[in-house]
Amino acid sequence: MSETAERPPRLGLDEVFGAGGRLAEAFEGYQPRAGQQRMAERIRDAINDQHTLVIEAGTGVGKTFGYLAPVLLSGKRALISTGTKHLQDQLFDRDLPQMRELLGVKAQVALLKGRANYLCKYRLELAEEQARLPRREDARALSRVRDWAARTIDGDRADCPGVADDHEIWPLVTSTNDNCLGRECPLYDECFVVKARDRAQKADIVVINHHLFCADLALRQTGFAELLPDTDVVVLDEAHQVPEVASMFFGESIGSRQLRDLAADTRVEQKHEARDQPGLAEAADTLKGATDPVLEALGRVEVDRLPWTEVAEDAVMTGALDRLTEALDGLIHELEIGAPRGKGLQALLGRAQGLREELTAFREGKSEAEGHAVRWVERRPRSFTLHTTPVNAAGQLKSHVESAPRAWIMTSATLAAGKDFSHFTRRMNLDDARCEQVESPFDFPNQAVLYLPPNLPEPSGPGGPREHTLASLRAVYPLLKASGGRAFLLFTSHRALKLAAETLGEHLTELPLFVQGTRAKSALLEDFRAAGNGVLLGTQSFWEGVDVRGEALSLVMIDRIPFAAPGDPVRAAREQRLKDKGLVPFVHMALPEAIITLKQGVGRLIRDTADTGVMVLCDPRLQTKGYGRTILDALPPMRRTRDGRVARDMLVRVSGESA
Repeated sequence: MSETAERPPRLGLDEVFGAGGRLAEAFEGYQPRAGQQRMAERIRDAINDQHTLVIEAGTGVGKTFGYLAPVLLSGKRALISTGTKHLQDQLFDRDLPQMRELLGVKAQVALLKGRANYLCKYRLELAEEQARLPRREDARALSRVRDWAARTIDGDRADCPGVADDHEIWPLVTSTNDNCLGRECPLYDECFVVKARDRAQKADIVVINHHLFCADLALRQTGFAELLPDTDVVVLDEAHQVPEVASMFFGESIGSRQLRDLAADTRVEQKHEARDQPGLAEAADTLKGATDPVLEALGRVEVDRLPWTEVAEDAVMTGALDRLTEALDGLIHELEIGAPRGKGLQALLGRAQGLREELTAFREGKSEAEGHAVRWVERRPRSFTLHTTPVNAAGQLKSHVESAPRAWIMTSATLAAGKDFSHFTRRMNLDDARCEQVESPFDFPNQAVLYLPPNLPEPSGPGGPREHTLASLRAVYPLLKASGGRAFLLFTSHRALKLAAETLGEHLTELPLFVQGTRAKSALLEDFRAAGNGVLLGTQSFWEGVDVRGEALSLVMIDRIPFAAPGDPVRAAREQRLKDKGLVPFVHMALPEAIITLKQGVGRLIRDTADTGVMVLCDPRLQTKGYGRTILDALPPMRRTRDGRVARDMLVRVSGESA
């Protein structure tokens, strides 16, 4: 603890979690959960012994309080990383204050997000100077940001009223690692990012998210910076997301957006610091235009993600990249001339040189030749990105886990495929981790029915995915009637989601439909809860981190086993690495990944001891394939049936009780 913090009281965990304990006193109706206390005890032991603990806490265990109590009572400095910024805010604004007050611990806490979440006063000044915004709405948004900037204390853009988090104005008034001027900034002493990091350095408990956590590890790896304080305890909540996030940050990428942003920022600084150097503006425009031929070369490709090897020898592509390289060199030349005239141009020169190095490294592909990474291209309608991604980021992660004596706690509701943690520990390279499961306290056999509709076609059958989606909707339709809505229909593809929205919009007119993509996710959920009889259609972004308790949700349908789509270049490289080790990719990667993802989706149904409902799984392979039993046995022990009447009767009973 910091010197100003009081020593925590010597509470035993039974005094926190047991009958008559602090939680029971603080929360009316709280029922002690043996699993929650056992989880806290295992974490306490891991903190004391400074070892790595991987702990799966089933839905309803109360894992957040389960790790907060032993962390706060330990008196040690801790870093807690969550899966999303929303969960980060929830932990900092609600859960941590509750537990600190309940335990009587005066630990100093801090919230830290990535720099793009904080207003940059210097960039705001530049945006106001330019005042050339393409839409009237952008000008209104800038005005709202300016008004908020005058009164905000921490500069967290999530608190700016009237401007959505995804509004196009934010990139103009926030900084990136590329365009930040650092100590050379004239407004450095007022920088919200610097102040947030300073608070984090002084705090006992720092709350971050996985993207910032992995970004910091990647920066430490280069020796460039250390954003986060050294700690005695690291807690990774929603840890199942970490391997994929780490792969993204331990890799390298260069794309049209970075290059166009460089060109746009050069134009701004040229007007600001070098008005008499028109060649600088011309070079910026040339670079911006040089991204178009690359995008046009990729326009002939039918997939959005493809291995670099498929286009590496294409003359049109190589010619486009040659022109892009020449344009970047031209801008570097002009920036070298202008850099002595201002700090902004100096920073732009460093950015341009860094992008040039990344482009060269991508084209040479040394890390791919050594077998450590895979090069691939991502194509979108108006942009492209050239990626170099580690086949497995486990080595880098392990080096940080073992870098100093400390406790690592990795927890989630879904880390194991059945009882087997090997998929997660292999991807994290955790040979010596202690693994444990804490079962959910819910009475699944009585609270939920798992309905497996008979006679459904396979998604790859004669009628294809379309017929499978329509058959799934026919199977769930009478259940929607019986439940009076109050349902999530979850799909593994946007194509299936669109077909379902069109079909139900025509045939289920008496119930309100809420379709992903029509509004922001948070707004959809709020409206769904308020409706009381809604049907929400979503893809995998609704499979986790969504909590709807009680009467608003009593039916969940999932259309298919969530196997990853074939053809992804990074997956193909990982599969080959498993084959090289004598392992079967389906058994050791595809199947456990599908189980863990499906467990997340199934976990949407029962969120409380009073919840009841029906889970519908519409993939016939669960009943016809040998691996189907493996998947079903890994799910919560719900009462299984193939009889639609049993599922319907359950929903009628639930609807009657809630009427």
